[in-house]
Amino acid sequence: MNVEQARFNMIEQQIRPWEVLDQGVLDLLAVVHREDFVPPAYRALAFVDMQVPLREQGRNGQCMLEPKVEARLLQELQVRKHEKVLEVGTGSGYMAALLAHQAQQVHSIEIVPELAAMARENLRRAAVRNVTVHDGDGARGLPGQAPFDVIVLSGSVAAVPQALLDQLKVGGRLAAIVGDEPVMRASVYTRTGEREFGHVEVFDTVAPRLLGFDEPPRFRF
Repeated sequence: MNVEQARFNMIEQQIRPWEVLDQGVLDLLAVVHREDFVPPAYRALAFVDMQVPLREQGRNGQCMLEPKVEARLLQELQVRKHEKVLEVGTGSGYMAALLAHQAQQVHSIEIVPELAAMARENLRRAAVRNVTVHDGDGARGLPGQAPFDVIVLSGSVAAVPQALLDQLKVGGRLAAIVGDEPVMRASVYTRTGEREFGHVEVFDTVAPRLLGFDEPPRFRF
């Protein structure tokens, strides 16, 4: 496989047509090598328009999101160099690496120790030094490091916990994929005041659930 041609095709044929036109984001996708964060068994899928499993046989659904989804979330958040970011769901560390190139500091939480260890090693090999990977339950955030300018949920949730929204600075943004299959929407929440939050729905997609988040009760008849 011609890796650079595959990377170019990913950007030009998948990501740009998905309304990702921010040149800074497009340039970043060429700089951070996605293939270095894909498990060896799935490396041939690094540039394919699909979710890539992170564990054997896709256990618990953990995966890398489609490249176009990751890119669109980055574009919507408009992360700046002075900002502090929290990511929930480290996975392979790829999204954390992208965020690290845009932000001053990234804290990323992973509930599966095996994945946290993999992400640390991937980030070390990629010489990404401004990311700290934490083992733990991302639904609670990181109160000790709050407030954050940006929070990213790298997976889906039924609803965004208030505990995470409360860890945003005023003016801070949180991106999450919210809802239940078959209808989920990527949404960006903005803290507009001490107790005020606004949000916009930016695109439809489907993503595996983040572990550790509450699910709404199901009706029984």
